[in-house]
Amino acid sequence: MAHYFEERPETASRPGSVTLVLPDLHLKLETDSGVFSPERIDQGTRILLETVPPPPAGGDLLDLGCGYGPIALTMASRAPGATVWAVDVNRRSVELCARNARAAALDKVRSVHVDEVPPEVRYTTIWSNPAIRIGKAAMHEMLTRWLSRLTPDGIAYLVVQKHLGSDSLQRWLNERGWPTDRMASRSSYRVLRVRARPDVPGTADPAR
Repeated sequence: MAHYFEERPETASRPGSVTLVLPDLHLKLETDSGVFSPERIDQGTRILLETVPPPPAGGDLLDLGCGYGPIALTMASRAPGATVWAVDVNRRSVELCARNARAAALDKVRSVHVDEVPPEVRYTTIWSNPAIRIGKAAMHEMLTRWLSRLTPDGIAYLVVQKHLGSDSLQRWLNERGWPTDRMASRSSYRVLRVRARPDVPGTADPAR
């Protein structure tokens, strides 16, 4: 499974498609090998999209680890006035997400590599099915980098499986100053609600 966190997957391309059906949305999405969950919408992603409240109508929103775009496109559909930043380390994912956004006429999706986001952008909302399998240290570094870019009133929603450490992640986030609670629990998944750190005004250097 490690290839989906690689910048340029060596796995041979095998194009496919999946259908995302939600009460308010029906999208057909291009997929490919070498990206996360190419054969179906991941259960955690679906649970996140079925439980989070609507995103803010405007401002900048973030899909952290966008894959081929189910979360980013849902955000953009529910908040057509907002700019949705869809970021991933995997360039095949970034390209797929951009194509899927164009096909859905969601022209306010900005699908870019994680290192290509303008440093001044701050987010009112982050939605993410984070790549827990990259390892704890890398996960903590990634979350520190992006949660530090929340606006002072910003909120992140993270979906994490219990057996992959959702409860310990919740404790770690609280210990590091991000007020975090469990917004929803379904099957083996937890949806964590993470608020901006009260001592951070949303201007931290994202590279730190």
